[in-house]
Amino acid sequence: MQIVRRSDLMVTLSLAVFLGVAAAIILNRTLGMPWLGLVVGGLGFLYGMRRPFGRWRATRQRLPSEALHWLGEHVPFYRALGRRPQARFERDVQIALAELRFEGVADAKATDELKLAVAAGAALLLHGRPDWDLPRGHTVLFYPGAFDEGYDVDTAGRFEGMMNLQGPILFSAPAVEYGWRHEDGLNVVLHELAHLLDFQGSGVDGLPALLAPSSADAWRRLVQEEIQKVKTGHSILRPYAATNSAELFAVAVELFFEQPDRLRDGHPKLFDALVALFNLDPRSEG
Repeated sequence: MQIVRRSDLMVTLSLAVFLGVAAAIILNRTLGMPWLGLVVGGLGFLYGMRRPFGRWRATRQRLPSEALHWLGEHVPFYRALGRRPQARFERDVQIALAELRFEGVADAKATDELKLAVAAGAALLLHGRPDWDLPRGHTVLFYPGAFDEGYDVDTAGRFEGMMNLQGPILFSAPAVEYGWRHEDGLNVVLHELAHLLDFQGSGVDGLPALLAPSSADAWRRLVQEEIQKVKTGHSILRPYAATNSAELFAVAVELFFEQPDRLRDGHPKLFDALVALFNLDPRSEG
């Protein structure tokens, strides 16, 4: 993630100039004060830069030592990075913490550790693509345990994470904690954030919007091949991956970041495709 992207800066500047010129013409005709157009343009520019300014404010100071210790203990990818890449990872965590909204459901509390766990997942998925961003406006809800299809707390519920296109991201707090304490390819944060990247495209189709259009057809064929492998028992991906293309992608992302060597040995084509998509190899970063 970037504090400000050049493309966003140029668009904001162009719109501010347009507003300023238009306002100057109108105000000159009505009030004889064309200079007020500068004020209008300036205000328009400041409004358009509110997100970069918020990111700048969020990253002015380093993360607390407790947060840095947590990252070093629970995110092997971060631990293996050099000092400068680590600093960029930490900055991305700060941005995610500032831009996501966190709430607890029922008896669950949105603790600093749970917030950090979600922000770390965002930083991990976006590390190789600094020009990518998670979509704005999502609230993260932490449940005290599993929940059902109606989003109600239910000890017999089958969901530990859920992503809604226009709604919140739901997590079971114990599942979030488990995901970062065990490198077994089960990480609900990575799973649901992978869905979030998927949702930015044409829908829940396992085709991330940020995938190069020229690679779309090859990606679809690869996903279908991998689904068949899961269905026939010739895959190291868990059976849930065969549900549909979107779940295949999300399950593969979990394994890609948590057990990259195993995924590379078992599914080299899928592994290489994810390396290209995320622009990094989890086995060799450092």
